[in-house]
Amino acid sequence: MKKIIENIKKDWFILLLMVLTLLVSIYLYPSLPDKMPSHWNIKGEVDAYSSKLSGILNINLMNIGFYFLFLILPNLDPKKQNYVNFRPAYNVIRYTFHLLFIALQYIILLSSLGYKFNVGSIVTLWVGIVFILLGNQMGRIKHNYFVGIRTPWTLADETVWVKTHRFSAPLWVAGGFIVGILAFFKGTIAFTGLMIVVIVISIVPIVYSYLCFKNIKG
Repeated sequence: MKKIIENIKKDWFILLLMVLTLLVSIYLYPSLPDKMPSHWNIKGEVDAYSSKLSGILNINLMNIGFYFLFLILPNLDPKKQNYVNFRPAYNVIRYTFHLLFIALQYIILLSSLGYKFNVGSIVTLWVGIVFILLGNQMGRIKHNYFVGIRTPWTLADETVWVKTHRFSAPLWVAGGFIVGILAFFKGTIAFTGLMIVVIVISIVPIVYSYLCFKNIKG
């Protein structure tokens, strides 16, 4: 419990952004329409709506929930001692996801207030940035059960874990740059390209970890 409280104190800036986003959402509540956008199709058109209350609370509460989940995960991990050795990388990963939720909340608010912008391009660009940030930290992630590329082979052998994450780091960064470029294309092209990148950076590390394990174990 003491460690959790200490971590909360260190997270003051991201917590401030989260609280500020919630307060802005509540402040804008009277000005928001009864139905707020909650989903966009690949053309950037709204295809689903939520109630006003859900529109200001859902993303904010999910963000807060994930904050505490990220805090307690290291304490639940059988390899919790390893988190000390990649705490900065773990924090970057946490903050990246929190900022993603914050950005999504402001997109919903601004769209609800009538501001016109290409939601698909913004989200695609942000996903590319997320891939780059995660890729930059991937080689620093130590052996654990919750964060990183967790396949049966990386979890079974620490050497396979290290090799797989070092191999995957530049792959994710490259994927992030490609997705960032795709943000400047419209509709189907951007969506299809994004899906291809996601499949490649997800499947290739899995295959690599298996081959690496077979090579080590013979």
